[in-house]
Amino acid sequence: QVQLVESGGGLVQAGGSLRLSCAPSARTFSVRAMGWFRQAPGKEREFVAAISSSGGNTNYADSVKGRFTISRDNAKNTVYLQMNSLKPEDTAVYYCAAHDPRYGVSTYYRTYAYNYWGQGTQVTVSS
Repeated sequence: QVQLVESGGGLVQAGGSLRLSCAPSARTFSVRAMGWFRQAPGKEREFVAAISSSGGNTNYADSVKGRFTISRDNAKNTVYLQMNSLKPEDTAVYYCAAHDPRYGVSTYYRTYAYNYWGQGTQVTVSS
């Protein structure tokens, strides 16, 4: 069974940085776009960032634009989310997901367009 394994979460003070990693268990994911989503307690899961299979195209939620950077290293079969200038409102469980290639690029921010998900990693930002 294919798995997406996230790591790198933790507790950080406001203004600090964290880097999340996502390592799919199958190399076939190097041909898929990948995304990061997050879910805070009592809220719906929301889009954070996405990156095309080549890494040449990235998309961000307005709330993280300029602070977060998504990247990928296909040789290492790993996707990253560099998070800088963290705010308490960034506190959530962060999920890595693989985009279903049956959907177009316009669906990068839609949860339904992703058919593999990781177990999530907790990010807590203290004020």
